[in-house]
Amino acid sequence: MNIFGRKNTTENTPAPTAVNPDLAALTGEYTIDPAHSTLGFVARHAMVTNVKGKFNDFTGTLHLDGGDPSASTASIDVRIDSIDTGSADRDGHLKSSDFFKIDEFPEMTFRSTKAEALGGDDYRITGDLTILGVTRPLTIDLEFNGAAKDPFGNERVGFEGKAEILRSEWGLTWNAALETGGVLVSDKIKLNFDISAIKKA
Repeated sequence: MNIFGRKNTTENTPAPTAVNPDLAALTGEYTIDPAHSTLGFVARHAMVTNVKGKFNDFTGTLHLDGGDPSASTASIDVRIDSIDTGSADRDGHLKSSDFFKIDEFPEMTFRSTKAEALGGDDYRITGDLTILGVTRPLTIDLEFNGAAKDPFGNERVGFEGKAEILRSEWGLTWNAALETGGVLVSDKIKLNFDISAIKKA
């Protein structure tokens, strides 16, 4: 089921005036469920392998509009000290003044500014990502995974998303040169999102 309806690509065809009742039923306010969601990232390490990580402590809300995707919004707040790459030493370095400076900047945030339906179950959301006090635009491509009522009566929706950033654009510039050429940590970071959100009563 398409949450917002497919984009009409036929020229000179009036847009429908009625909203699909199934889609309209999904309209509302949602809270992201961190126990069943993942905010992850991938960085290239030493030019030869990928290091994967995630943030374990975050909160977020969604407003979904089944009739007008451009009216949908998203807001996420992430505690940087919850970073988890599977290595306590590496996590400690990432929290330090070389990278995230968590004593000064304990959170990063995302606030959407634009939402688009691309057709089918594909969507795009653009917003302001703030890290280290630096705010820059971020565009996330999303796939709608569906909606369902869980055994506890919660109405859920699910999305998967991906994006790429250059960390240096947010002031994350620490690196170390390799003897064989190149650097220890890639500037390009891949972001991945797996979101389950519960509709508010």
